[in-house]
Amino acid sequence: MKSLIEQLLARIYSEDLKRISVMDWACPVHTFGDLNNASIATVGLNPSNREFVDAAGSELAGSVRRFPTLQSLNLSNWKEASDTDIAKIEAACVNYFSSNPYDLWFKKLNELIRGTGLSYYEWDGGGACHLDLSPYATGRKWTALTPKEKSSLLAVSGDFLGIILRDSNVEALVLNGVSVVKNFEILSGKPLTTSLRPEWSLPRVTGKPVDGYSYTGVIEHLAGIDLGRSIKVYGYNHNIQSSYGITKSVINSIRTWLALSIDIQDHETQRCDTSRRAFELVG
Repeated sequence: MKSLIEQLLARIYSEDLKRISVMDWACPVHTFGDLNNASIATVGLNPSNREFVDAAGSELAGSVRRFPTLQSLNLSNWKEASDTDIAKIEAACVNYFSSNPYDLWFKKLNELIRGTGLSYYEWDGGGACHLDLSPYATGRKWTALTPKEKSSLLAVSGDFLGIILRDSNVEALVLNGVSVVKNFEILSGKPLTTSLRPEWSLPRVTGKPVDGYSYTGVIEHLAGIDLGRSIKVYGYNHNIQSSYGITKSVINSIRTWLALSIDIQDHETQRCDTSRRAFELVG
């Protein structure tokens, strides 16, 4: 039976993905960080092109490379990938946060989940990883894709997230932003509970403030995959990395909410008194 990464590589050449400007020379990313030792996972849309290229669009190489590519493995296509190549992709994903992570994006998100006592970074306790709705990077950013292209991307690859979660020990998911929330609901076929959070409102110099919302729920299935257990889901509508005008007080409030909401049994010794940690983080 083919490994997960082999299945991901095989599907990268599907006709639907070819029409969506998927970077088929870049390896799929099934996890950012050590999934096997993660109790919570943040969830995004799909890997950024900046995981593979610099600001000028040139492929990352040498010490700044984050993931294997056809060029770095000296392959003409992924069908040539050997067991050694597969192992290199796996290692790059698992060891992502101990090599050259895209901290400009991940550190902001890590600050939100640290109130739980967990972190992406092993030096900070570990216990968390990041997953995406689709493991394939696209040459154009998500916002530049048409609705049909977004639907096709999730239709072709969304089941992999279900498989990944089924075979993991993840107990809770944190959805980063309303786009992730809405597309996650499509994959799960189950709406999340929406609550208005006035304390998360983003002020505007002119015009109406942007309201803040939280989302909660529990899933047992995702994209047709039986997870074999219940996984709790938490989300917020603001995209922490890109929402215009997001304030420190809003970030602190979301962090406190996550700290008080997420209960990870295996990390009770790390978390100690969650309420106390949350209070300290606000200060």
